[in-house]
Amino acid sequence: MESLTNGRIAALLEDLHRQADAADGPFKAQIMADLAASGKSVEEYFADLAAREKAGGQSAPRGFAERFLAVTPGYGRFLYMCVRASGARRIVEFGTSMGISTIYLAAGLRDNGGGHLIGSEFEPSKVVRAKAHLDAVGLADLVEIREGDALETLRDVAGPIDLLLLDGAFSLYLPVLQRLETRLRTGALVLAENALDRDYLDYVRNPTNGFLSQSVALDEGRGNEVAVVTR
Repeated sequence: MESLTNGRIAALLEDLHRQADAADGPFKAQIMADLAASGKSVEEYFADLAAREKAGGQSAPRGFAERFLAVTPGYGRFLYMCVRASGARRIVEFGTSMGISTIYLAAGLRDNGGGHLIGSEFEPSKVVRAKAHLDAVGLADLVEIREGDALETLRDVAGPIDLLLLDGAFSLYLPVLQRLETRLRTGALVLAENALDRDYLDYVRNPTNGFLSQSVALDEGRGNEVAVVTR
């Protein structure tokens, strides 16, 4: 964990997680209140949210420019561990946001000896902030962040891809995966946070589609799914 324990990286991550808690706290509290009032399980609530995104033709979250919608410190360490354990050198991230998850992934790349991370983020102001954070900790040389709709910005990503992180609009998890799956190497990891879209789960959990997938008990209730490419 040489990079994660680096003074600059560790300090910035601590600060960013603190900012994320402050910025997203009221939003998360409202979600929990809505969930309690709905009488639904966490899985049912977010599955309905994903369905509403699809029904509305929504390709990316709107109005979230100031919200981090970030991974937790525990999930961030999990991302770093996956990069190190897989020896990943080429990573694609859908949903960069302010760059917290990107820092964990890029730190893993640095400790693997280098590589390339391509991220996609719809909100322009978040792209600016994420790039600034990566510059501040000396990881910018490993990362390219593409601004816009992921179905377009990731269209020409070359393979082989070693690890794919899905952490954007729920309704786009399956379309983004299908856009990239021919470039995922055998044995590649597909990590999906908040994987609560039934179509996505049905796809990756069907072995005939070339994946072995299951939920992982991290950040209980957030629907984390890990898939390995088996084809």
